[in-house]
Amino acid sequence: MAPADLLAPYNAKRDFSRTREPRGKVAKTGGRSFVVQKHAATRLHWDFRLEIDGVLKSWAVTRGPSLDPADKRLAVRTEDHPLDYGAFEGTIPKGEYGGGSVMLWDRGTWEPIPGKRADDLKDGHLHFILHGERMKGEWLLVRMKGRPGEKRENWLLRKVEDNHASDSEDLVGHALTSVLTDRSMAQIQADSGGTQSLKGAKGKAFTDKMQAASSHNARITTRARRGKRESASIPRFVKPQLATLVDDVPTGDDWLHEIKYDGYRAMVAVKGWAVKLFTRNGLDWTDKFGPLVEAIAALDLPPALIDGEIVAFDEDGNPSFSALQSVLKRGHGAQRLDTPFHLFAFDLLALDGIDLKPLTTIERKERLEALLADGAPPIHVADHLIGSGEALLRSMCDARQEGIIAKRSSAPYRSGRTRSWVKVKCTRRQEFVVIGWTKSKAKGRAFSSLLLAQNEGRKLIYKGKVGTGFDAASMADLAEAMAPLATDAAPAQVPQAEARGAQWIKPILVAEVAFAEFTNDGRVRHGSFLGLRTDKPARSVKPEKVAPAPPSVSHIKISNSDRILFPGSGQTKGDLADYYAGIAPLMLPFAANRPISLVRCPQGRAKKCFFQKHDSGAFGEHVRQLPIREKGGGVEDYIYVEDSDGLLTCVQMGTIEFHGWASRADAVEKPDRMIFDLDPDEGMDFARVRQAAYDIRDHLSDIGLVSFAMLSGGKGVHVVVPLTPGHDWDTHKDFASRFAQALSTAEPDRFVATMSKAKRKDRIFIDWLRNQRGSTAILPYSARARPGAPVAVPIDWDELADMKDAHPFDIGDAVILLKRAKGLKGWGFAAQGLPEI
Repeated sequence: MAPADLLAPYNAKRDFSRTREPRGKVAKTGGRSFVVQKHAATRLHWDFRLEIDGVLKSWAVTRGPSLDPADKRLAVRTEDHPLDYGAFEGTIPKGEYGGGSVMLWDRGTWEPIPGKRADDLKDGHLHFILHGERMKGEWLLVRMKGRPGEKRENWLLRKVEDNHASDSEDLVGHALTSVLTDRSMAQIQADSGGTQSLKGAKGKAFTDKMQAASSHNARITTRARRGKRESASIPRFVKPQLATLVDDVPTGDDWLHEIKYDGYRAMVAVKGWAVKLFTRNGLDWTDKFGPLVEAIAALDLPPALIDGEIVAFDEDGNPSFSALQSVLKRGHGAQRLDTPFHLFAFDLLALDGIDLKPLTTIERKERLEALLADGAPPIHVADHLIGSGEALLRSMCDARQEGIIAKRSSAPYRSGRTRSWVKVKCTRRQEFVVIGWTKSKAKGRAFSSLLLAQNEGRKLIYKGKVGTGFDAASMADLAEAMAPLATDAAPAQVPQAEARGAQWIKPILVAEVAFAEFTNDGRVRHGSFLGLRTDKPARSVKPEKVAPAPPSVSHIKISNSDRILFPGSGQTKGDLADYYAGIAPLMLPFAANRPISLVRCPQGRAKKCFFQKHDSGAFGEHVRQLPIREKGGGVEDYIYVEDSDGLLTCVQMGTIEFHGWASRADAVEKPDRMIFDLDPDEGMDFARVRQAAYDIRDHLSDIGLVSFAMLSGGKGVHVVVPLTPGHDWDTHKDFASRFAQALSTAEPDRFVATMSKAKRKDRIFIDWLRNQRGSTAILPYSARARPGAPVAVPIDWDELADMKDAHPFDIGDAVILLKRAKGLKGWGFAAQGLPEI
C-alpha cells in the first residue's frame, strides 16, 4: 500500500466533526516510538502500537500485556494509526468507531535486536526491546496461522525471559492510571472527553519527546501493593458490603452509579477450574448454579474473590426476581435450555493472594475489568457512570426496574451496611417474615393472603397482609412450603380482627414484597408478593429505614480510610467519616461556631490518644482559629468549625471526639448553656442514674429552668440547661457549684459534688466543673473513643425511662439517629436566664 493510503482505513472509520481523535497523516519515517492505550470500548482491551514507516502499527491485546513469559496474549491486528494518536487520551463519543474512554497507559521507544528484522511485518515475527515506563526489555509479536476464510489477523504478544520478566507481577491489574495525566479510567470518563496532547510533535521529534518523557518521568512499574499477602489458594468467603437505603441520589464526582439488579447477591471464589459460589450469608450454593459455575471455570482465572449479582431475565429481557426463582425451581436442565443465569460482577475483593479491600472502589473496579476482559455472556462486568446518577435512576424507573446503587469511588470495601454504598429504589420493596395465611373462599385458590412481620428489637412486629402477586405456580409452591410449618400460636401480636381465621406458621419463610407505603399504624399498603428469599434467614429481616442521601464530601479526602480505629468492633476511619458526614446536619447546630477541643487518636482508640484545643493553622482552611485570652494573660488560637467540611477535616486529622465550650465563638465571655454531667460510680445500676436525671430535671423546673437529657455515650447522663447569653463566667460557675452542692448536701447517700473517687463510692458525682471558663463537655452526636464506637445522643425525657445504659447507639446508627431526630425538634434550645438561688 502506498504511504498516502496507509491511513485511509483509519480516516474512513471516523467522523472528525464528532471525535477529537487526530486526523490521519503519514509522518516522516525514522522514529521508533511505541505507546499502549487502555481502551474501554465495547470490550476493555489494550492497544499496543509500534511506530513503523511513519505510522503506528496497531494490535488490540484483549487481556493486556503480561510480564510472565509463559503468558501468550492474543493481539488482533487493527488498522494503522497516525503518530499523533500516540498522544491521545480522552473519550470517543458513543456511536463513533471505538466509542469509549482511552487512557495513555504506557509510552516510550523501541529498538530492533541486532540481527533481527524487527520492523518487517511480512515475516510475522517481530523481536524487539521496549524502553517504556511500564513495559521494558525483550518482547515478541508472532503472527498465528490463519484459518481458511478468516479475515482478522491474529498475533500473540509475549514477554521474553530477561531481568524485566516476572511470573508473579500482575501488570495490568496494578498499573491503573495514565502515564500522561495520572488519571484513572473513571476520571477520564468523568472529565467529559477532554484530551491531552503533546502539541502535534511528529516523526523523530515525537519519538524524542516520548523518549524524554519516559526517562524523565520514570515510574515504578506497579503501585505499592496494599493489603496483607495471603496464600494464593482459592479465597475464603467474606461478608459482603451492604447498601443503606436513602431517599435521593447522592451527587458529586466522588460517586459512581450502577444498576440495582433484581437477583441474588453472590460471592464467587475462583482458582482456575475450581469455583465456589456463596450467598450473602455464606451458604454454599455452587450446586444450584451449575451452568454459571461452568462458565466461570472456563475463564481459567487466577485466585480471585468476586462480588456480584446473579440474575435471570424475563421474556422482555429485563432482570426478574420471579424468573430467577422459576429457573431455580426447574433445575439445571431449565438453566441450559430456557432462561440461563447471568453473573453481573461489580467488585473484586482479592486477586492472586492480595487483599484488595483496602483499595478504592474505582481501583477495584478497574482490576475487575482487567480480570474479566475475556469474559462473555453469561459473565458480565456491571457498567457504571461517574455522576449523572439522577438520569440513570430516571431511566431505570421508566423501564420499571428496581433502582440504582451509588458507591463512593474513593472508599475501601467494608463488610456490613455502610453509607459509602447507598441504594435508591424506584418502588418500595422490603423483606418480611411470613407468620401465617388466611383461607380463600375462591375455588382452586390455596389461600387468600399472607400475614407478614419484621424483627424490631427482640420481637416480631406485625406488618399487615399481602394478597396479590401470586400466580398458580407460586401459590402452590407457597402452600407446599407452609404446610409443615403450621403452629397453633401466633408468632406476633396481631389485632383480633385481622387474626380471625388465620392459620399460623413458624416464622421461617422470608417473602419479598413490593408496596406503596406503610400506613400510620405500620401496615403495608397495596402490597404485591414478588417471591420467597431462600438466601436470607428470617432473623435478619428488619425494617429498612430510608435515610437522607449522603452529602458530597469529595473535596475532603479521608486518607487511610480502612484503618481500624475501634478494635473489637472493627469500625474504621472511613466508617467514622461516613458517620460525621451523615450526622452533620444534626450536630452542627451545637458544634458550629463554638470553641471546641478534640480527642485525637490517629492510630485508633486502643493506642495513644491526646486532647487538643489549640491550632495555629495546621489543620487547613476548613478549621478556624479563634484568639482567646487565657488565665495567665496570654492569647492562644482555639479551634472552631463552621460546617461539615470542618468536622471532616478534623476526622481526617485523627479526631474521634468533639468537646465544646459552654459559649459561642461570637460571645466567648457569655455562656449559653449549663451542663450537669451525672457520673456514676463503677458498676452502678443505670436505673439509679436515670432517676437522678429525673430528680435534677424536677429541681431545675422548680426554680423555673427547662432542661434536656443526653446520653453521654459512656456511663452517665448529661442534664443540659440552655440559656440566653447575658451573665458572665463567674456567675455561671457560682450557680452551677451551689446547685450541685445543695443536692449533695440534701442527699449525701446519693450524690457527691467533688471529683474524689474515694467519696464517690456507690454515689453519683454531679460534675458541675464543666461550667467553668475554658472547660468543655462532649457535644451532642459526637462519637466516643470507647469500645464499640458509641455516640452521645440527645433523648426525650420520656425515652430515658426505656434506656438500659448510656451508650445504646454507635457510629453505625446514623440512619436511625437522623430519623428519630424528627421527634426531638427544639431539643437543647430555650430562651431563659439564670434565676436567683
